[in-house]
Amino acid sequence: MRTLTPERARRIALTAMGFARARPGPEVRRTVAHLRRVVGHVDIVQLDSVNVLARAHELPFWSRLGPHDREARDRWLWRSGELYEGWIHVASMSSVEVWPLLAHRRAQVPPWARVAAMADEAAGYLEAVLAEVTANGETSVRDLVDPGSRTGPWWGNPRGKVALDHLAAKGDLVIRDRTPQFVTVYDLPERVLPVEVLNAEVPPTEHARRELLLRAARAHGIGTAAELADHHRLRTRDARPHLAELVASGDLEEVRVAGWGDEPVFLHPEARAARTIPARTLLSPFDPLVWFRDRAERLFDFHYRIEIYVPEAKRRYGYYVLPFLLGERIVARVDLKADRHTGRLLVRGAFAEEGVDRVAVARELAAELLELGAWLDVPDVVVEPRGDLEPALRASLR
Repeated sequence: MRTLTPERARRIALTAMGFARARPGPEVRRTVAHLRRVVGHVDIVQLDSVNVLARAHELPFWSRLGPHDREARDRWLWRSGELYEGWIHVASMSSVEVWPLLAHRRAQVPPWARVAAMADEAAGYLEAVLAEVTANGETSVRDLVDPGSRTGPWWGNPRGKVALDHLAAKGDLVIRDRTPQFVTVYDLPERVLPVEVLNAEVPPTEHARRELLLRAARAHGIGTAAELADHHRLRTRDARPHLAELVASGDLEEVRVAGWGDEPVFLHPEARAARTIPARTLLSPFDPLVWFRDRAERLFDFHYRIEIYVPEAKRRYGYYVLPFLLGERIVARVDLKADRHTGRLLVRGAFAEEGVDRVAVARELAAELLELGAWLDVPDVVVEPRGDLEPALRASLR
């Protein structure tokens, strides 16, 4: 069994995720081909409603393409028929090829507590919502005759939203679109998904899981059982026997990585390690390169936790903290907020990783922030006095 160095494993992961190629220059018009290339690398684009900087799905495209047309990208994501939105990693988008592979998950959606309560409160409500969408076509919760009322500020969705989401989780509905305000629009699968996808043979669950793990291995290049299972939110205990079968069939290679312990590591046969990684980019907290936090620590020696739900007084770094990838290392992290009313990109905190050249890192980070701010229409970068990188970053922006 081969043993790889941590450096080689890191370059394999970065190459698989699309960072072996520099972002296109400013003279290059980003096209659908560029968008397809990004999805080809990451495989899954995670969604999140938090908009303190930009929506979660926007930043993986920024990280690999730089400035691009945001509206055109979203039209392609939701309207091209090439991808679909569903519970894939968590709420996320992936190729429509994945739809048949997750049929077993849709078939096993358990009765939600709020759906059961809804059935007691309003018999036939779920069926009535499905009938409305069938009759009317594209439907958001706002379009329902009886959407219900919110029951709380965070997840206190009205019963209409709960019903629509439950029907979508089961596959009776699919998500057709998102409005500019990120409101979800639903429709029947036959009015959204390509006919060849709807008519595709549904594979047995065991075969589907193997195919999902192969997709995960192709996207990540290399990974442990837990990392590859997490890509589609499979259970690790279910993934292990399938990974052993994929090794036995030659579809994956089992290797070891020095310093990673005795945990089996799986390498995709098409994975390559670029000699150099020309990356200079901020990463979304939900980028698949770092969304599995233990993997980020193994690959980059980077301990990373998102602190959105941590009380402000207990946060170590900030509310919406993005890692800064420079070359093949994560060298800093910054807490960012887009103040759209004043046109400012607020750096609430800037922190260097141990052992980096702060002046050099600040210079590259300043350039990244100026480009990102211009793209998000908040071109005035303002650095607040927090973090050990703040003085050098402020100096670089002067």
